[in-house]
Amino acid sequence: MDYPKDMAKQALQFYKATFDNGYSTMVMLQDQAEKIVRNLMDQAPWMNADARRILDQWIDTYKKGREEFKKAMDDGYAKVEEYFAKVGR
Repeated sequence: MDYPKDMAKQALQFYKATFDNGYSTMVMLQDQAEKIVRNLMDQAPWMNADARRILDQWIDTYKKGREEFKKAMDDGYAKVEEYFAKVGR
């Protein structure tokens, strides 16, 4: 048994789980904030169609950004796991 490699794998699994949990929390909070902002905008009589369109674009942009960030992190973790699989041979 290779204890340093096993410890590194366990640490990587811990970091990935921590990241995934933190990411899920961030998504939940951002989605809740989006609902609040949309409710406020629906109740604001002075909000016009242009402002709503800008808000929709802003929401789409941050959602796309967070999805790209998650994909980049997942790809990075996959590469490190692949490295550990090669080292173990």
